[in-house]
Amino acid sequence: MTIAILDPFSGIAGDMLLGALVDVGLDTDWLQALPHRLGLDGVSVRIERVRRAGIASVKVDFEIPPQPHGRHIGEMRALVAHAELPSRVRERADAAFMGIATAEGAIHGVPPDKVHLHEVGAVDAILDVVGGIWGMETLGVDAIYCAPVTLGDGTVEAAHGTLPVPAPATLKLLEGIPVRPGPEGAGELVTPTGAALVRVLSSGAPPARYVPLRSGYGAGTRDPRGRPNVLRVVVADAASAADWRAESIERLSCEIDDMPAEYLAAAADRLRSTGALDVLLLPVMMKKGRPGTRLEVLCDPADAESLLAQIFRETTSIGVRRERLERLALPRHVESVQVLEHRVRVKAVRLPGGAWRAKPEADDVLEVSRSTGRSFRDVFGMASAAGERMLTSRVEDGVQSSPTT
Repeated sequence: MTIAILDPFSGIAGDMLLGALVDVGLDTDWLQALPHRLGLDGVSVRIERVRRAGIASVKVDFEIPPQPHGRHIGEMRALVAHAELPSRVRERADAAFMGIATAEGAIHGVPPDKVHLHEVGAVDAILDVVGGIWGMETLGVDAIYCAPVTLGDGTVEAAHGTLPVPAPATLKLLEGIPVRPGPEGAGELVTPTGAALVRVLSSGAPPARYVPLRSGYGAGTRDPRGRPNVLRVVVADAASAADWRAESIERLSCEIDDMPAEYLAAAADRLRSTGALDVLLLPVMMKKGRPGTRLEVLCDPADAESLLAQIFRETTSIGVRRERLERLALPRHVESVQVLEHRVRVKAVRLPGGAWRAKPEADDVLEVSRSTGRSFRDVFGMASAAGERMLTSRVEDGVQSSPTT
């Protein structure tokens, strides 16, 4: 799987993203033709190689004939809706402009459809948003991640006066996204357009491991001394890293030979219901040839103390081993399908290489089997097939599922 990692160590703006995409291989002829594709005739594109604090980078500028100072959100959405764009590009671009309008509306106390976009409503911002999103698609990027966004400091002059950095709408767009202030004296490093692009493109923090394939730098307009005013984009192969993720878990284990089996089974069930990720009961041979049972509890480190106390309360163990482990887990989440007019939950697991596997929840399958009189095997097969069809159709349509634990 090909991924892209945004590294906004010196902020992000739309033109910086376009420059970085050109630097990692985006066809310049494609970018030159973008204004015409969007029906923005008379607009030309200037692409040049520059240096920012010694780093070779690409600067992209749009030369635009006289335009209205700003546009309303309806104009932005109509332009995107009528352009010949891939469906996911259209959806993300529309979401970016709606995000900007919603943030501006929240700051000024007006509905989003009444917002008159100033700086972000200009033609160059339309090109930045659509170009950045479409450019990623053109490069064949499957998923995009973003490192913490450096905000800058000080104040910025806007249409409504002097505003703190980050500007209120920019900060609103970045809610829920990791950021960091500074560096001192940097001024504004993140534009509303840049923040909106991060919001609609990023799937979260970069994976812990990946294989860099190429990197590029997109230049901002300013060239301050001692700080490269550039955005870095890394194109990487995540086939051996992002197919699974490393998680820290703890294992609590002990051996028990003096507790009735049914009571030990009940204690294991209660551990599962109170937060354990998994509970195993394994037959073991203890000293002097006595048969016993090893209790193993896998849990989140945050739950270890409470589960440890529960083991001591509800079993006869007087000593428990505690270990920190690394677990490699495939991305998975829970969907639901209809089987014989009943809802069945299905665990969707993404396999290495991008394929998905669907496994119905046994409790739901048993309930449908009891309600309909059909065999467990029949219901299980129908639910599995329905889950596979649903996941296959999403992959073919380019819809990304959100893995969870």
